[in-house]
Amino acid sequence: MLVEKHASQALKRGSKTNYETLRPVGQSASSSTTYHDRLPQALERADAEVHRLIDAEYDRLQNTLQLIAAENQCSRAVLAALGNVVQNKTTEGFVGARFHGGCEVVDSLETLAIERAKRVFGAHYANVQPHSGTSANQIVLTAILQSGDRVLSQAMDQGGHVSHGAPVAFAGHFFEIEQYRVDPTSFRLDYDAIAEQARRFRPKLIICGASAYARTIDFARFRAIADEVGAFLLADVSHISGLIAAGAHPSPVDAAHFTTTSTYKPGGPRGGLILMGRDFETPIQAGKKTVPLWERIEKTTFPGFQGTPYLNNIAAKAVFFREMMSPEYRSRQFKIIENAHVLAAAFARLGYEVLTGGTDNHMFLVNVAHFREGLTGLIAQHCLEDCGITINMNRLPYDTQNARVTSGMRLGTPIVTRNGMTPAQMEEIARLLDTVLRQVEIRDPKHYRLDETLQAETRQRVQQLCSRFPLR
Repeated sequence: MLVEKHASQALKRGSKTNYETLRPVGQSASSSTTYHDRLPQALERADAEVHRLIDAEYDRLQNTLQLIAAENQCSRAVLAALGNVVQNKTTEGFVGARFHGGCEVVDSLETLAIERAKRVFGAHYANVQPHSGTSANQIVLTAILQSGDRVLSQAMDQGGHVSHGAPVAFAGHFFEIEQYRVDPTSFRLDYDAIAEQARRFRPKLIICGASAYARTIDFARFRAIADEVGAFLLADVSHISGLIAAGAHPSPVDAAHFTTTSTYKPGGPRGGLILMGRDFETPIQAGKKTVPLWERIEKTTFPGFQGTPYLNNIAAKAVFFREMMSPEYRSRQFKIIENAHVLAAAFARLGYEVLTGGTDNHMFLVNVAHFREGLTGLIAQHCLEDCGITINMNRLPYDTQNARVTSGMRLGTPIVTRNGMTPAQMEEIARLLDTVLRQVEIRDPKHYRLDETLQAETRQRVQQLCSRFPLR
């Protein structure tokens, strides 16, 4: 069959052309379009039960307020990239060095994702293969540490992440973990105390970045601490990577040896990303060889830690990285912060204790136990969910409640901002939550009663608000 080559968008690795589209001469429409058309209908015919549950999840998202700081909402273009034939391809290794044939197209997809990630974050190196943000962290730890090496990281109950060294997680099993804490009065990072702790503990790796910390992180100060004690620095910016890409938060890419992030928290597909800046070629001993850090990361990714990458997710990451470079995306990150600031201030005016007095990013923490006697984060989460408002309970620094109950709740503004809500709606949201939390009847730390009329009225008001700002 005669073919016409379309190589105008070819991406090259050395002298090798990695991408070219082949079409039969005279064919006017891509068969891919026909194949991928009406995928929801194909699912409904094949499995009506799963189709029904997906519809139910769409309805839940459309008709409830989504205020979980760890969640976001990807575009329809990203969704389209996730559901396509690329997911059928199996391969191992990296571009130009695969262990399976037929990788010309996926090599190009991965190269495109890498180049876009580097542009978004101003990085010298990007690894788009990690299956999640946690996997990205585990790859870095495995690449540079031996079992029993010392790691200094922020405690989970102080705002850190479970993958940073919690006893129940991977890092906690294989490395000696010591964790730093926030100041007990301000609830902010105390860099002088962290530096003193690092001098005493002498870690091989310091981890910064958090899952429940509302203030700007000084990555340059963390690097100075790491350099003083001869440690590597890993910055996990999963929660704030969208803000960093937009210039709404300082970047760690050239301050840290390694920067990791999930790709769904900033609004893309599920997956992880490892970035490196000026240190990407720093030599490290790997067995009897000395290799640059970036090469050690790749060898640890495969074959060291995971097998074939999720190539449909890599395609979706490429789409998302292009979105991240758009003026619309970058402008939205500043709006996310503005909405979080307004929402936090509204809660403070209503009499709630907002930790650190506010926020510099997309989230903030509220001590609900100090608002009403007996109120817990668990009750707050469940009674608000009864009313169509989704938040998450969160253990606070120096919390007196256990992790299954907590004294706090964590609120975030990425999804409501994406759907077009403004500071005016943040004031309305604060009043909705406050009405429920003031009137819920508390039985014990886990049990409550909520008036059915209040529940119905609040759910109706939530649905009316959400109908004005549908999913985008």
